[in-house]
Amino acid sequence: MAIRGSCLCGGVRFEIDAAAASFEICHCNRCRKDSCSAGMAGLGVRTGQFRLIAGRELIRSYGAPLLYGPPPYRTHFCARCGSPVPDPEPEGDWFEIPAGALDDDPGLRPDKHILVELLPAWDRITDGLPQLTLPDLLRHRGVEVPADFRVRTHYD
Repeated sequence: MAIRGSCLCGGVRFEIDAAAASFEICHCNRCRKDSCSAGMAGLGVRTGQFRLIAGRELIRSYGAPLLYGPPPYRTHFCARCGSPVPDPEPEGDWFEIPAGALDDDPGLRPDKHILVELLPAWDRITDGLPQLTLPDLLRHRGVEVPADFRVRTHYD
């Protein structure tokens, strides 16, 4: 049974067969600005299990300048209502969709908070989920973190 999702105005509609990967709440500056909230809840989905049902002509995208290196931060949204929506042409084996766009229960719950070092002073995490900094997240994903690594919050 498909899990349905849509934008605020209902012009963009999509389906996924199942959630495939982690369900993270990201607190980086870009995700906060994209969602206009304390964090963006992102749900991993296998690319082949995603279908755009309607509204392709309404989807716009914005690619923010690189902070570290590829891949860039790219966001997709409905041109009519401004809601974040999934990438209409995802690449790779899996990609993240904005969990707030789901109309049905995906059957998963968030499993961690990421980039918690960028949590705004006005917010607190109180749910008991694991809290990973960017270096922690990179190590969790099997990426070697350079000794001189520093978190960038804006374009230098």
